[in-house]
Amino acid sequence: MQERLQKLLAQAGYGSRRACEVFITEGRVRVNGKVAELGQKADLAVDKVTVDNRALAKTEALTYIALYKPRNVLSAAEGQGDRQTVRDLIPLLGHLYPVGRLDFDSEGLILMTNDGELTNKLTHPRFGHEKEYRVLVARRPDEKQLNAWRRGVVLTDGDKTAPAEVNFLSSSGKGAWIRVIMGEGKKRQIREVGKLLGLPVVKIIRLRIGTLKLGSLKPRQWRYLTEDEIRELKGEKAPKIAERARPRKPAR
Repeated sequence: MQERLQKLLAQAGYGSRRACEVFITEGRVRVNGKVAELGQKADLAVDKVTVDNRALAKTEALTYIALYKPRNVLSAAEGQGDRQTVRDLIPLLGHLYPVGRLDFDSEGLILMTNDGELTNKLTHPRFGHEKEYRVLVARRPDEKQLNAWRRGVVLTDGDKTAPAEVNFLSSSGKGAWIRVIMGEGKKRQIREVGKLLGLPVVKIIRLRIGTLKLGSLKPRQWRYLTEDEIRELKGEKAPKIAERARPRKPAR
């Protein structure tokens, strides 16, 4: 059966559908030897589809990994110069891509997977999945600053951030730790908001993506997700356990 190329690439583990569209527009995808076009369809049973001259596999076992990304590591599947990427931290074969981004100088939870459908669900703005951060700012915030962050701040490009949950956690020297929970993720948003409010950001640790939590992972550590965690991320209900049949009372 014919499917759109971006869907086939996503199913094969090349990232979200939007990311796979970039592969197509960059001319890296071919169908039966010809450069593919966005919107084109193919059937892997009869068509030969390649990405960077590598044949597209029909299926690949879906993998889900939680990783603690340390600072100064790129949230990317492919290297850029000599800088290390999150993919370099997981010594497994096959395609694995980070879901969303985490700034080069930020740290914390990254979901690595080859499930393009889940990647699209977790990154598309319309789904609004929450992300939770523990943020160290250089100055202790007052209630006016926290309320402004909660309501939304107009960024330098003119966009206004969506309302967010922002709470003071504890003092740290002249600064403070705060918790930020938001459903969007503009580039370097937390750092820019902090700067505009007079709260320079020193450190960012992501603790949660949707229902998935960082837990006890340390920098550079990773683990496979449990079946329950995968179901929760996908919004699926846990299978019901059949109740044991109760023994009938003997007839009198």
